[in-house]
Amino acid sequence: MRAVVQRVDGASVVVGGETVGEIIGQGLCVLVGVTHEDTVEKAGQLARKLWSLRILEDEKSCSDVGAPLLVISQFTLYGDARKGRRPTWNAAAPGGLAEPIVDAVVSQLRALGAHVETGRFGADMKVSLTNNGPFTVLVEV
Repeated sequence: MRAVVQRVDGASVVVGGETVGEIIGQGLCVLVGVTHEDTVEKAGQLARKLWSLRILEDEKSCSDVGAPLLVISQFTLYGDARKGRRPTWNAAAPGGLAEPIVDAVVSQLRALGAHVETGRFGADMKVSLTNNGPFTVLVEV
């Protein structure tokens, strides 16, 4: 499982002209990619890592300051563009496997006490954010 984590001062995701997820102020925008071997247990590991990752202002975590997270599924994180000009998506898990894993990340975060907003799985999403720093890290579990 792979996540691109951005420290933000607000972020939103729009589907078909409707805002389906939004966080205001300091928080994390998290793009989550799932591969074939990923499990609900790995989703729990990722959730715990995201909740405790000390990348907010003054080296605080979301759990320290109650900062929200916007979690968005993104199969393209497992795109492979090493050969040719067109990426392959072979390493990305199909929707039927990936969706429940992404849902498990969100559920586990909420169980930890996090306020989590989400995108809409499989939809054409427009993501807007203000990256604070800029600060972006790649997390893999």
